[in-house]
Amino acid sequence: MSDNGTVTPYIIDKNLGSPMDDYSDVLPKKNGDGLDIIEPTTEQKYRFDKDGWLLVPGVLSEQDIKEMREYCLQLHLDPQSLPEHERTPLAGPTQKLIDHPLVIGMLNEFMANPRLSSPNCYGFSLAANGLWYRTAPTRRNEGRREARQFSPHNGNGLYRLPGDAHYYNAFPGKANSPHTRVIWELNPVKHKQGGTLLVTGSHKAVYTAPDEIQDPDSSIWTTYSCPAGSVLFFAEATTHSAYPWINEENDRIAIANLYNFVDGGHARLLRPDPRILKSMPPIRQTLFRERFAGQNVVR
Repeated sequence: MSDNGTVTPYIIDKNLGSPMDDYSDVLPKKNGDGLDIIEPTTEQKYRFDKDGWLLVPGVLSEQDIKEMREYCLQLHLDPQSLPEHERTPLAGPTQKLIDHPLVIGMLNEFMANPRLSSPNCYGFSLAANGLWYRTAPTRRNEGRREARQFSPHNGNGLYRLPGDAHYYNAFPGKANSPHTRVIWELNPVKHKQGGTLLVTGSHKAVYTAPDEIQDPDSSIWTTYSCPAGSVLFFAEATTHSAYPWINEENDRIAIANLYNFVDGGHARLLRPDPRILKSMPPIRQTLFRERFAGQNVVR
């Protein structure tokens, strides 16, 4: 136990059940842009573990928000104006969101495999990346996407089989969410007007969900409001759902990234265009390496 009363977790190493030594020195301290990693606070770790999700409001600067929003509008409404290989959020100003210092700090805590990490190599992979563009019915026109429908899924992560990837496990002082979603909201989100719905604590639930789970207006669901430039983290093991966007003041423009363990995988490997991958800083490129356990560390 440390001086501040926090518990140092007892993590078993791969051989003979011996405890793993402190591994903080193998986790990256800087991201692809050379910025210091932002470690989550004690409160943020507690909330994410307790609730299965965490909202951090107002992370991005106004300049970043403006540049990223303009790129997303171009990508969604006028993709032909971009070179074909750049028609993706992995290009342009939104690329740097995939290893934002706050994201890496959270994933170092809840996902990174220390055996597959180094100061120059992330201990997890990027499994999916996309632009979520949603429009209220009164604002839709040609080129604007229909709102996604309510469709609750996942939950009960403590007792899923490990190969499923949608699990969540925890013991005193440490938790592991090997399938984690990170959503960057580039426009304001109003409460109950289209933000992601979540069932708080359902990543640890052990009972079958009640019938009320099929009612988006049930008190079993919770959601959020936030300013532009906010970021939402949630364990894929948490029951969640899309909700039709009804905010008439602005569209939903969000970058959705899904991270996975790098010593295995749930979905097909995400492979950016080679020109995009080559343009990335070396440590950012490690998010796209092959998924296997043995000697899979970039040094």
